[in-house]
Amino acid sequence: MLASHRLSLAWIGRGVEIERKFVPCTIKKGSEMIEMRYEAPRTLKAAVALLAAANGRAKVLAGGTDLLIQMRSGRIDPELLIDVKCIPELRTIAEEKGGYRFGAAVSAMELVEHEGLARMWPGVIDAVKLIGSIQVKGRATVGGNLCNASPAADSVPALVAAGALARIIGPGGRREVPVEEIPAGPGLTSLRAGEMVVSILLPKRPQRSGDAYLRFTPRTEMDIAVVGAGVNLTLNAKGVCSRARVSLGAVAERVLLLPDAAAALIGQRVDAAALERLAAAASAACRPIDDKRGTKEYRIKVAGVMARRAAQIAVKRAKGEV
Repeated sequence: MLASHRLSLAWIGRGVEIERKFVPCTIKKGSEMIEMRYEAPRTLKAAVALLAAANGRAKVLAGGTDLLIQMRSGRIDPELLIDVKCIPELRTIAEEKGGYRFGAAVSAMELVEHEGLARMWPGVIDAVKLIGSIQVKGRATVGGNLCNASPAADSVPALVAAGALARIIGPGGRREVPVEEIPAGPGLTSLRAGEMVVSILLPKRPQRSGDAYLRFTPRTEMDIAVVGAGVNLTLNAKGVCSRARVSLGAVAERVLLLPDAAAALIGQRVDAAALERLAAAASAACRPIDDKRGTKEYRIKVAGVMARRAAQIAVKRAKGEV
């Protein structure tokens, strides 16, 4: 339980004045009350300065739907919480180079309700719609879903299949990397000390392109994926697949990009034989664990099925049939 004691404006920076909100807080961990700082910087420069000075004991708060649960359970114990929702670059959705860039603190529901982005990348929206309940989507962010680094994250396989790029900022400046390079393992990312994700770019789509995301869960709603599959492809004028990307979630320690599965589609008409090769390649790439939601063998089998079904939807979208 977070309890704010006071709110004030302060100034930080090495010779540069940067406005931020500062709230000393306490968080209840069992029977113990632990001191913690809450900051809400209004610029990227201020956020980076706070992260760099925290020596790894800070956490970025975008939506908080994973972070606050982890804090309450005692899994993490940050000394500093940096709320980035007041930074304009993290809260916008804008067209860029024929595609769309959205900030890491844009809520899932804002993405779902954006007509242009949803029309261009329906498979990504398929995935975003599965992030929790309506109430959770009003708060949760795709940036947070990515940086939480759950192997079963719903939005990440769809982003990977889309070829999305993440813009990162830190003490060393800005850089852009493919989304698939961010997760490094359960709860681990490749972000360097003091870095944070600012935004994600969904690129321009070629003509006759389609994408789709499907997941399998024991329940129809409010559950964690047993397997998630994202497929993005482009057909040429003759209906032959000219480009493809395939991604799986919940079947390894991180979300996977599957070049061999994509190769099963490229140069083909995506007929039954090509889809079977896709399914076999997807299953072969899996390295899952046994847990209460499914055995290794079950996940391996289901991965091929979900990849095949997602590809079938992507083909229909590329042909304009749905």
